[in-house]
Amino acid sequence: MEPQFDFAPAARSLAAVVGEITEDQFTDPTPCAGLTVRDLLAHVVGLSEAFRQAATKEAVGRSASPPSGADSPLPDDWQTRIPAQLDALTAAWRAPEAWEGDTEAGGVVMPAVVMATVALDELAIHGWDLAVATGQQLAVSPDDLAILTEFLRETDPEGTPGLFGPIVAVPADAPALDRLLGLTGRDPGWLPAIATDPRS
Repeated sequence: MEPQFDFAPAARSLAAVVGEITEDQFTDPTPCAGLTVRDLLAHVVGLSEAFRQAATKEAVGRSASPPSGADSPLPDDWQTRIPAQLDALTAAWRAPEAWEGDTEAGGVVMPAVVMATVALDELAIHGWDLAVATGQQLAVSPDDLAILTEFLRETDPEGTPGLFGPIVAVPADAPALDRLLGLTGRDPGWLPAIATDPRS
């Protein structure tokens, strides 16, 4: 089967955001409830390798849900490792055989075509999470927005347990990325809480 899309745009966008993050932002909140910037970076380290293995099928029969939150290890070389792993993921999914049959990631088995779209969603949405948490902008290609919006179009209004919270209502004329974020249970207008001086 021919590849259905290329991960390069989403991988480049996520890598660009990661490249601007500094360690003094590690404890900052993200749109993912209870997860700090550091926690989310650790998640990206794990998912980028897990979805590469899903492409090669080497994880079939032996994948497991990764640790999450503060228990997730973050390697010291995270700022170079994440872009390298994203490049490897992109290359792995360019192989036609990556898209054939079933595959596995995080202990979940599904058709490879669906797994690829889940991976694209993870890159784009967590890219936005990290960008907005650290005062950056995320570029998402129109093609990726169309793929992910179609993928999430039938999302239950109450969300998907373990994946997405309840859908956030977003105006129909809002930008495509905002509408996509709403389908994942995110508020496109999310901003990190700013501490205020009680004396002011």
